[in-house]
Amino acid sequence: MAKPKRGKYYTHVEPRLIEVEGWARDGLIDEQIAKNLGVAYSTFRVYKSKHPALSAALKRSKAIADREVENALFKNATGYEYTEEQAIKLKKVFYLDGKRHEEERVEVVEVKKYRFPDTTAQIFWLKNRKPKEWRDKQEVEHSGDLGVVIVDDIPKG
Repeated sequence: MAKPKRGKYYTHVEPRLIEVEGWARDGLIDEQIAKNLGVAYSTFRVYKSKHPALSAALKRSKAIADREVENALFKNATGYEYTEEQAIKLKKVFYLDGKRHEEERVEVVEVKKYRFPDTTAQIFWLKNRKPKEWRDKQEVEHSGDLGVVIVDDIPKG
Protein backbone atom coordinates (compact mmCIF):
# COMPACT_ATOMS: atom_id res chain seq x y z
CA MET A 1 0.00 0.00 0.00
CA ALA A 2 1.34 3.45 -0.96
CA LYS A 3 2.38 5.78 1.80
CA PRO A 4 0.15 8.91 1.93
CA LYS A 5 1.76 12.20 0.93
CA ARG A 6 2.63 14.31 3.95
CA GLY A 7 3.84 17.81 4.44
CA LYS A 8 2.64 21.33 3.82
CA TYR A 9 3.60 21.21 0.15
CA TYR A 10 0.87 18.64 -0.50
CA THR A 11 -1.73 20.37 1.66
CA HIS A 12 -0.95 24.07 1.19
CA VAL A 13 0.85 24.43 -2.14
CA GLU A 14 0.15 21.65 -4.66
CA PRO A 15 -3.66 22.08 -4.59
CA ARG A 16 -3.20 25.82 -5.23
CA LEU A 17 -0.72 25.85 -8.13
CA ILE A 18 -3.26 27.65 -10.35
CA GLU A 19 -3.49 30.42 -7.74
CA VAL A 20 0.31 30.52 -7.53
CA GLU A 21 0.47 31.07 -11.30
CA GLY A 22 -2.07 33.87 -11.04
CA TRP A 23 -0.26 35.59 -8.18
CA ALA A 24 3.04 35.39 -10.05
CA ARG A 25 1.39 36.77 -13.19
CA ASP A 26 -0.09 39.61 -11.10
CA GLY A 27 3.44 40.55 -10.04
CA LEU A 28 3.59 39.18 -6.49
CA ILE A 29 7.09 38.28 -5.34
CA ASP A 30 7.92 34.88 -3.89
CA GLU A 31 7.75 36.14 -0.29
CA GLN A 32 4.17 37.35 -0.84
CA ILE A 33 3.16 34.08 -2.52
CA ALA A 34 4.61 32.08 0.38
CA LYS A 35 2.61 34.20 2.84
CA ASN A 36 -0.58 33.71 0.81
CA LEU A 37 0.00 29.96 0.93
CA GLY A 38 0.64 29.97 4.68
CA VAL A 39 4.22 28.67 4.47
CA ALA A 40 7.51 30.25 5.53
CA TYR A 41 9.53 31.88 2.76
CA SER A 42 12.53 29.63 3.56
CA THR A 43 10.27 26.58 3.17
CA PHE A 44 8.86 27.98 -0.07
CA ARG A 45 12.40 28.24 -1.48
CA VAL A 46 12.99 24.58 -0.61
CA TYR A 47 9.70 23.62 -2.29
CA LYS A 48 10.77 25.47 -5.46
CA SER A 49 13.96 23.42 -5.69
CA LYS A 50 12.32 20.08 -4.80
CA HIS A 51 9.05 20.35 -6.75
CA PRO A 52 9.39 21.07 -10.50
CA ALA A 53 5.66 21.78 -10.83
CA LEU A 54 5.91 24.76 -8.49
CA SER A 55 9.08 26.07 -10.11
CA ALA A 56 7.55 25.76 -13.59
CA ALA A 57 4.33 27.49 -12.55
CA LEU A 58 6.29 30.45 -11.19
CA LYS A 59 8.63 30.74 -14.17
CA ARG A 60 5.85 30.43 -16.75
CA SER A 61 3.67 33.06 -15.09
CA LYS A 62 6.45 35.54 -14.37
CA ALA A 63 7.71 35.26 -17.95
CA ILE A 64 4.22 36.00 -19.30
CA ALA A 65 3.80 38.99 -16.98
CA ASP A 66 7.25 40.34 -17.87
CA ARG A 67 6.54 40.04 -21.59
CA GLU A 68 3.17 41.79 -21.23
CA VAL A 69 4.80 44.69 -19.39
CA GLU A 70 7.60 44.90 -21.96
CA ASN A 71 5.05 45.02 -24.76
CA ALA A 72 3.03 47.72 -22.99
CA LEU A 73 6.17 49.79 -22.37
CA PHE A 74 7.15 49.50 -26.03
CA LYS A 75 3.66 50.53 -27.17
CA ASN A 76 3.72 53.52 -24.84
CA ALA A 77 7.17 54.52 -26.07
CA THR A 78 6.25 54.35 -29.75
CA GLY A 79 2.56 55.34 -29.71
CA TYR A 80 -0.35 53.29 -30.92
CA GLU A 81 -3.86 53.40 -32.33
CA TYR A 82 -6.78 51.86 -30.46
CA THR A 83 -10.55 51.66 -30.66
CA GLU A 84 -12.79 52.88 -27.87
CA GLU A 85 -16.54 52.60 -27.44
CA GLN A 86 -18.23 55.93 -26.86
CA ALA A 87 -21.85 56.78 -26.08
CA ILE A 88 -23.26 59.63 -28.15
CA LYS A 89 -26.61 61.34 -27.84
CA LEU A 90 -28.64 61.64 -31.03
CA LYS A 91 -31.39 64.20 -31.24
CA LYS A 92 -34.10 64.23 -33.86
CA VAL A 93 -36.25 67.36 -34.29
CA PHE A 94 -39.43 67.20 -36.34
CA TYR A 95 -42.66 69.13 -36.74
CA LEU A 96 -46.07 67.55 -36.54
CA ASP A 97 -49.25 69.59 -36.96
CA GLY A 98 -47.20 72.75 -36.64
CA LYS A 99 -45.71 71.72 -33.31
CA ARG A 100 -42.03 71.09 -32.66
CA HIS A 101 -41.15 67.63 -31.31
CA GLU A 102 -37.83 66.15 -30.20
CA GLU A 103 -36.70 62.58 -29.84
CA GLU A 104 -33.43 61.63 -28.17
CA ARG A 105 -31.59 58.35 -28.02
CA VAL A 106 -28.17 57.17 -27.04
CA GLU A 107 -26.07 55.11 -29.43
CA VAL A 108 -22.75 53.43 -28.74
CA VAL A 109 -20.19 53.87 -31.51
CA GLU A 110 -16.58 52.80 -31.95
CA VAL A 111 -14.11 55.67 -32.16
CA LYS A 112 -10.53 55.29 -33.34
CA LYS A 113 -8.03 57.10 -31.13
CA TYR A 114 -4.27 57.53 -31.11
CA ARG A 115 -2.04 57.46 -28.04
CA PHE A 116 0.98 59.65 -28.69
CA PRO A 117 4.42 58.31 -27.72
CA ASP A 118 5.30 58.85 -24.06
CA THR A 119 8.67 60.55 -23.55
CA THR A 120 9.17 58.97 -20.11
CA ALA A 121 8.68 55.49 -21.57
CA GLN A 122 11.15 56.33 -24.35
CA ILE A 123 13.78 57.49 -21.85
CA PHE A 124 13.27 54.41 -19.67
CA TRP A 125 13.55 52.12 -22.68
CA LEU A 126 16.71 53.78 -24.01
CA LYS A 127 18.46 53.98 -20.63
CA ASN A 128 17.95 50.24 -20.21
CA ARG A 129 18.55 49.11 -23.77
CA LYS A 130 21.44 51.47 -24.61
CA PRO A 131 22.97 52.45 -21.26
CA LYS A 132 26.31 53.64 -22.69
CA GLU A 133 24.60 56.25 -24.84
CA TRP A 134 21.61 57.16 -22.64
CA ARG A 135 22.51 56.85 -18.96
CA ASP A 136 22.51 60.03 -16.90
CA LYS A 137 26.16 59.77 -15.90
CA GLN A 138 28.46 60.08 -18.90
CA GLU A 139 32.11 59.04 -18.62
CA VAL A 140 34.39 61.63 -20.21
CA GLU A 141 38.12 61.04 -20.52
CA HIS A 142 40.69 63.74 -21.07
CA SER A 143 44.44 63.77 -21.20
CA GLY A 144 47.16 66.41 -21.20
CA ASP A 145 47.25 69.91 -19.84
CA LEU A 146 43.96 71.77 -20.04
CA GLY A 147 45.81 75.09 -20.12
CA VAL A 148 44.20 76.49 -17.00
CA VAL A 149 46.29 79.01 -15.06
CA ILE A 150 45.15 80.26 -11.66
CA VAL A 151 46.17 83.85 -10.99
CA ASP A 152 46.10 84.96 -7.39
CA ASP A 153 46.49 88.73 -7.75
CA ILE A 154 44.07 89.88 -5.09
CA PRO A 155 45.84 92.32 -2.77
CA LYS A 156 46.16 91.08 0.78
CA GLY A 157 45.52 93.33 3.70
